[in-house]
Amino acid sequence: MNNKEKSRYARQIRLNKIGEAGQQKLLDSTVLIIGMGGLGSPAAMYLAAAGIGKLIVSDFDQVEDSNLQRQIIHRTQDIGELKAFSAKRTISELNPDCVVEALDWQLDDEELESYIQQADIVLDCTDNFPTRFAVNRACVKQSTPLVSGAAIRMEGQITSYIPGSGGPCYQCLYKPDFESTETCAMEGVLAPVVGVIGTMQALQAILILIGEEENVNGKLLLFDALSMEWQKVTIPKNPNCAVCA
Repeated sequence: MNNKEKSRYARQIRLNKIGEAGQQKLLDSTVLIIGMGGLGSPAAMYLAAAGIGKLIVSDFDQVEDSNLQRQIIHRTQDIGELKAFSAKRTISELNPDCVVEALDWQLDDEELESYIQQADIVLDCTDNFPTRFAVNRACVKQSTPLVSGAAIRMEGQITSYIPGSGGPCYQCLYKPDFESTETCAMEGVLAPVVGVIGTMQALQAILILIGEEENVNGKLLLFDALSMEWQKVTIPKNPNCAVCA
C-alpha cells in the first residue's frame, strides 16, 4: 500500500477490524456485480470508494429515464447507453484506481462460471429468479461467496451465502420451481429502499472479504421501510438441496 492509498483510506484503516492488513485485502480483491440497477448502483459505488481493487460489472440493458429514480450510478445524459459502460464511467470518476471491467452481454452458463471463478465474491443484484438460481449454482460450484439482495415496494431483503462453510445456499431458501410475477415495474419501489439494500450488500461483501463473515453467513435480513424495522432469520441448510447438499 502506497502513501496515496494510506491517505485515501485512512478512515477505514483506523478501524481495528480493518487496519492496513484489511485494507490491503480489499485492494487485492476482485468483486463481480451482476446487475447495474437499483441494487448494483450503490453497491458498486461504495465498493469502489472503499478500495476494492477490481470490479467486474455485468448488465446488458440500456439506461432508461424510469431507471433514474433509483439507479444512482447513471445520469440523465446516460439514457440510451448500456448500463455496464455508464456504470464503469461513474466508478472510474469516483475512484480512478479501481479497475473496472464492463460486461454488456448476458453471460451463459460457462461464461458465468468463468467470471465467478475470477472473483473473490459475487453480488447478485438482479431482478429475476432464473438468473438468481443460475448465479447461486455457479457460486456453489466454484466455492465463491455470494451476497444476494432484493427490493420491491417498501420492502427489501439481503442474505450472504458462503459455500463450504456448512451453511445454506440460495436454493435452500427458495425451491428451484419458485416463480414470482412481481416486478418493480408492476408493483413500484421506493427509491431509497434499493439504496439501503444495495449499500448493505456492499457492507456484507466487505465483511466477508476481511474475514468477518460470522454474523452475515446464512442470515436473512428483512427490511420494512414503512415501519423502519429489521428482522433477522437464520436460514437452515436443506439436507436435500439439489445444489449444495
